Amino acid sequence: MSQIFHKLTSSLPPVAAYAKGVYVYDDQNREYIDACGGAAVSCLGYNHPAIIKSIQKQAEQLAYVHSSFFTSYPAETLAEKLVSIAPEGLNRVVLMSGGSEGMETSFKLARQYFYERGEHERRFFISRKQSYHGATFGALSVGQHFRRRRPFLPLLSASNAVSACNPYRYQKPDETEQEYGLRVANELEDKLKELGPENVIAFVAETVGGATAGVLPPVKGYFKRIREICDEYGILLILDEVMCGSGRTGSFFACTQEDIVPDILTLAKGLGAGYQPIAATLCADSIFSTVDEGSGALIHSFTYMGHTLASAAAVAVIETVEKDNLLSNVQKMGNYLITQLRNTLSSHRYVGDVRGRGLFIGVEFVADKESKEGLDPELKYHSVFKKTCFQNGLMVYPSPGTIDGIVGDHVLLAPHYTIDESIADKIVDRIASSIDQSLEKVGINPN
Repeated sequence: MSQIFHKLTSSLPPVAAYAKGVYVYDDQNREYIDACGGAAVSCLGYNHPAIIKSIQKQAEQLAYVHSSFFTSYPAETLAEKLVSIAPEGLNRVVLMSGGSEGMETSFKLARQYFYERGEHERRFFISRKQSYHGATFGALSVGQHFRRRRPFLPLLSASNAVSACNPYRYQKPDETEQEYGLRVANELEDKLKELGPENVIAFVAETVGGATAGVLPPVKGYFKRIREICDEYGILLILDEVMCGSGRTGSFFACTQEDIVPDILTLAKGLGAGYQPIAATLCADSIFSTVDEGSGALIHSFTYMGHTLASAAAVAVIETVEKDNLLSNVQKMGNYLITQLRNTLSSHRYVGDVRGRGLFIGVEFVADKESKEGLDPELKYHSVFKKTCFQNGLMVYPSPGTIDGIVGDHVLLAPHYTIDESIADKIVDRIASSIDQSLEKVGINPN
């Protein structure tokens, strides 16, 4: 029995007793490779001495102060560090405790920016289909995660969405990737004309699509065109790098690989590497100066903004990534893992696509490779696959509704930045065997 209201009320999860490196051990001493970082959070391995030491040292000095009274050295140091490595122009930072808080901050800051300018009629955000931006009401309103939105639809704000950049499913046979990217990006212009650009606050997107559609790296030129449209019509560009940022795709900020600078950007998850809950929303000087010269106050607050222990942990995370040259390993091992997965799975009749960037990888399952039809959602293949992987000593992050929120199954992989080829090979082997075992469990012959 447990007094915790667990996510799945019908079963009690096993107890995690301790962890080391990329392995988690339960209270029966069973070993699991963490191939998803929990939810793309743990990225430096467990029990990292530098991060632990930083937290211990800060706890002895100052654990917490409320941001309405004080700032702190760790918070200031973290903000300075982020600005020093961020795309040029993102020079102000707000620190919170998680991705949903970070995205709420992005939305409220964007609205306040236009409010301070006297543009009170601006009220719409435009996002992408099959996106996810957090679990709060504001974030659910903007995001398009069907299953998480459905029970709360009467309480959510109006939703506006354009197509995601998903060449596997929607690029036409006679289109180049660049032509497809421009076509899908131009849907934003059409939506702006429909709503009236004077009524729109911002376009919101995950730089690399995350858990909802199973990792969607944008095609070359897509975000360049998005940036042009935002500038032309006078709206802000908000990038959600809660899951894909903090080094996950091989650069600390994923948008640097697209050669664009957003107006607002949010990091979380890997920023604290699981050692402390933290998020950071960065914004352009123009947004800060508008508030500074207007009301002079950010109309927004959370209890743990700028938390000292969390900030100290995040500083240590960034320093470790830099000192150990881990972005290089993310690129190297990401290429290796994607290649090995493709070599092993591409011919499998129920694997439609293997895609990713860095150590942010998605495998999409299908019922038919030719038509790309998804598996019957009644099979709940994602759930069976997760349980099977777990039984095989592998932690992965599967989800349903990959195609339209209802149909489709995929698994997301986001292993630690520290992995080597031997760990990658174990991940591939266990994924491959778990696919066939799971198909058999749902009554499908894997051959």
